[in-house]
Amino acid sequence: MTRPPRQAPLAHRQQALEARFGLRLAQTLNEPELGHDIEQRLRVARQQALARAAAARQAALPATAVVGRAGATVTLGFGGNWWLRAAALTPLLVLALGVLLIGYVDDEERIRAAVEVDAVLLSDTLPPKAYTDPGFTEYLRQSPP
Repeated sequence: MTRPPRQAPLAHRQQALEARFGLRLAQTLNEPELGHDIEQRLRVARQQALARAAAARQAALPATAVVGRAGATVTLGFGGNWWLRAAALTPLLVLALGVLLIGYVDDEERIRAAVEVDAVLLSDTLPPKAYTDPGFTEYLRQSPP
């Protein structure tokens, strides 16, 4: 007993029909002589499509300033969603703050190390001549505190 073939989903059939229509349209447009009226309609449709695309691109551009005729009204805006632009700048702000924090922590560690060396030197019982000895300076450079 054989089963009847399952019908393809509606979306799949619609895609197949659209593909067939596209192929037939491409074949028709590739013919050498379309006729004057068809060529004119295609030219007008192309011009309208280009005009709509240019208008869409112009609408997508952010408005920087709109000045009234008298020059009194000035409206500034960025167009689109401003919070999306702010979200795009957030990683840059976090990076800058991170660099500043790293510099601050590095400076604090250097200051802390210098304070430790000074504390060890000042708490030790050395004669004053030892501080001016060149060998003592070299000893301080080589040995960690």
